Amino acid sequence: MDPYDSDSSIDEDFTDTGVLLGYAAEEVIEDTVSHLGGWPKWLADNTPPPGEFANCKVCNSPMLLLLELHGDLPDHFPTDERRLYIFGCPRKPCNRKPGSVRAYRATRKVNLNATKEYEEEGTKEIEKKAAAPAPPPPQKPKDLGASLFGATSLTSSVSANANPFSSNPGSSAGFVNPFAMPKPSIILASASAPTPAPTPAQSSTNALAESFADKVRISSPEPSASNPTITAFKPTPESQGALAPWPEQSAFPAPYQNYFLDAEYETLSRPSTPTVPDNVQMEPMEEDGGAGDVDLKDTFESDLDKAFMKFSTRLSHNPEQVLRYEYRGSPLLYSYADEVGKRLHPEHSAGRVATIGGGHMPRCEYCGAQRVFEVQLVPHAISILEDGRPGVGLGKDDAGMEWGTIVMGVCAKDCAPEALWQTGWREEWAGVQWEEIK
Repeated sequence: MDPYDSDSSIDEDFTDTGVLLGYAAEEVIEDTVSHLGGWPKWLADNTPPPGEFANCKVCNSPMLLLLELHGDLPDHFPTDERRLYIFGCPRKPCNRKPGSVRAYRATRKVNLNATKEYEEEGTKEIEKKAAAPAPPPPQKPKDLGASLFGATSLTSSVSANANPFSSNPGSSAGFVNPFAMPKPSIILASASAPTPAPTPAQSSTNALAESFADKVRISSPEPSASNPTITAFKPTPESQGALAPWPEQSAFPAPYQNYFLDAEYETLSRPSTPTVPDNVQMEPMEEDGGAGDVDLKDTFESDLDKAFMKFSTRLSHNPEQVLRYEYRGSPLLYSYADEVGKRLHPEHSAGRVATIGGGHMPRCEYCGAQRVFEVQLVPHAISILEDGRPGVGLGKDDAGMEWGTIVMGVCAKDCAPEALWQTGWREEWAGVQWEEIK
């Protein structure tokens, strides 16, 4: 009789999850914004973050971009443009130290209703002029920009940019600024002439203009006595006055090679229960004085990190993935025993109240809202970024990355400046789980 090969009778079926996986590609596939490595790009107004955001918190030297992700979420924040960034310090002395990996979110508010209203108003005006036998006397057009933030003229343009990394990949919410902001005119008053008192309408307009020019600050609520977890709020980048500019490219180390990203939903292969052929006989195992009562599976798993086993098994279904994305989902943990694992894994976080998709991430330091999970980098990203990079593993300052996963948590309210078309920068939570040292 031929020996029974159980693998030959296993049929695999597949199941899809809600996790979107990112794969590295040297050529653009669909998303022209999202990428690993390379140089960062900014939103349409080309506003970089404050210069301090470029530096490692350990050595205070510029870091390298690991990930830039197109983060528009039209189902959750229909009036927001969003980008996510993860930077890491490549220097050997900074490895495994807090602050050597930092995560940022750029958000820009856009007013879709106002844009649509302005376009409809402009279309009606054009049709009215075309139908009239003679041009009507000049009339001041409705100046939506002035009513919003003191602009004196405006143009309109809307474009869509699909985000394959959003919860709804078919949706689109990418916009360019429809408000062209000319330089304000300056009126010189005579030194002898008295300055008239501003009317209430003028005061309102001036206040709006100043708030826009000074980059409107998001008000930070005071810590609540009923919520001791909120202890302090960071001043927003918009409120800090003159900030150091983002450094020139020459200040940074040579970047990692740029790879674009392709996205597919996670598919897990699931072996069905094998059937035993009729000609195979199953014989019971002999008892050995009680030793047979030991559950070998539990004994084996007790010697290994269960989190790492789950982590590596899950990644093995799609081994080429470089990131996992699921807004308000749950991260795949590399370990339960380190600080991040104890914070996010329910079994190790007794006494703390969990939030959907965020575990026990620190609250947003800018507005006090809960943070939620959005994206994480996984180890294959390291092999992609460091492939062929000189100095890696040779004992030089550039020692290579040693993390198992980087989990990014973001403000659930997507807090940002209230002024339209102004980019706001927020440092978000980067939970780094480092490789275990053997």
